[in-house]
Amino acid sequence: MPDIPSDRPWLAAYERYGISATIDMPEDNTSLLEVFERNFRRYGQKPAYICMGASISFKQLDLYSRQIASYLQSLGLAKGDKVGVMMPNILQYPIVALGILRAGMILVNVNPLYTSRELSHQLDDSGVKALFIVENFAKTYQEATNKSKVKNVIVCKLGDMLGLLKGTVVNLVARHVKKMIPSYNLPESNSFKEALNSVSASKYKRPDLNLSDVALLQYTGGTTGVAKGAMLSHGNLVANMLQISALMDSAFDDDANANDVILTALPLYHVFSFMVCGMYGMYQGYAGLLIPNPRDLDGLIKEMAKYKPSFIPAVNTLFNGLVNKESFAALDFSNLKAAIGGGTSVLPSVAKEWHKITGLPIVEGYGLSETSPVVAFNPMTIAEFTGKIGIPASSTDIILIDDDENEVAIGERGEICVKGPQVMIGYQNRPDETAETFTATGYLKTGDIGIMDDKGFTKIVDRKKDMILVSGFNVYPNEIEEIMSEHPAVKECGAIGIPSAERGEDPKIFVVKKGEVTEQELLDFGKKNLTGYKRPRHVQFVDELPKSNVGKILRKELRKMEGLD
Repeated sequence: MPDIPSDRPWLAAYERYGISATIDMPEDNTSLLEVFERNFRRYGQKPAYICMGASISFKQLDLYSRQIASYLQSLGLAKGDKVGVMMPNILQYPIVALGILRAGMILVNVNPLYTSRELSHQLDDSGVKALFIVENFAKTYQEATNKSKVKNVIVCKLGDMLGLLKGTVVNLVARHVKKMIPSYNLPESNSFKEALNSVSASKYKRPDLNLSDVALLQYTGGTTGVAKGAMLSHGNLVANMLQISALMDSAFDDDANANDVILTALPLYHVFSFMVCGMYGMYQGYAGLLIPNPRDLDGLIKEMAKYKPSFIPAVNTLFNGLVNKESFAALDFSNLKAAIGGGTSVLPSVAKEWHKITGLPIVEGYGLSETSPVVAFNPMTIAEFTGKIGIPASSTDIILIDDDENEVAIGERGEICVKGPQVMIGYQNRPDETAETFTATGYLKTGDIGIMDDKGFTKIVDRKKDMILVSGFNVYPNEIEEIMSEHPAVKECGAIGIPSAERGEDPKIFVVKKGEVTEQELLDFGKKNLTGYKRPRHVQFVDELPKSNVGKILRKELRKMEGLD
């Protein structure tokens, strides 16, 4: 735990809003397993997760996750081995994620929308030995290279946990009506049902774990254009659960008998949703309403009408989509306790419309994959949207520094740096990048430029890095440039983010041609080789790119050309 100086301005805000200044961490020889086991006993028959009209209780989640843990152990996998999960928000996700952790293994979240190329990198870098994948994306895995370390592939179907009749119908519709499943051939794979039922839960061997053991490998964009895995320990994740709890307890009663539902529309493979909807939701005994396809706003709104969620964590894109649907405005919001914004800044215009429709402000927080993720938040009892990221989480110190790592004065611009029990161990396989990410005094450098006011509330005003934020996802220009430059008609290109009302920012590339090529051909090339949120949405042809005297593309000049700087 960091020693937080007594003159930090946000300490008075803790008192004002009734937020505990510190968290009490459990003993070092404990882990997430104690948290899960407590919850399984405490919440028993309460629904843990709901999806497509089916639900599983905490008691069932206990059994199913132990069966998956037993299965993984029966494969000969050992404590500390990595197991990937590549699926959207369906009932199998929490079962498998908890099974991996209960087996003492390391969960590796994999974006199911990855291209084969992106998947190849993550499989190689993480060293996963087993992969759970929904069959919709099995062809992506089949076409991936660098998968020699993956010894076991378990293929799930969308309807596997929906009951025999409904599950059969859902699988038939997905395959034959909606044509969602490209044909694939993975002869060595097992089915999810085989994995779930082949080994008894009684065979489970509870591993010895402690707070310093790695629990999660969460991939984030790399400054060198390659995604890198942030190693998050059991202690990191437990700390962040307790930090969120300190915030929520200041505003809401911790009632174990409450029937609160937390909308889980953001994908659980994203660290914001993984912690807030997944880990913290289970910690509090909420029922997680899993939405496999949040882009289907009409379907999402029907689920919200049916289950009346108490908590709605979302990103600006989703808030904006909802407030522009008449059917959303017609919902009953009497159960709604809080709307929580994260991932990227919520636009004031969207926040205003949300408040008008629901009667509640959007409460923004701030975090990173490297911080499990929550770093700061606004108090839950604010009357209006603030446009700020709030105050540091309990037991968290934030400083703002200049380029020489000197702290700047209150009211001055500086890079936001964080120290706290939720900060990662480091990046896997990248000791040099890990070292560069921390200051000499041990603070994690976020790359975001902020201004802190005299009450300890911080506003983000700029980015030190060239990162592009698309719907809450980090996109690094290097990766776009590297891949788009492989097109035979592209001599070189530079990428920046430009404003988007729908997604916050869209990637745009400036291209110097060496052959005939159209804008559409480049957009199609990007679509083939990059995940949806990373692919360029705009192309501009130029005769040359602005560069420094050592040949580095000056993205700041590209932004000026776009009228952004």
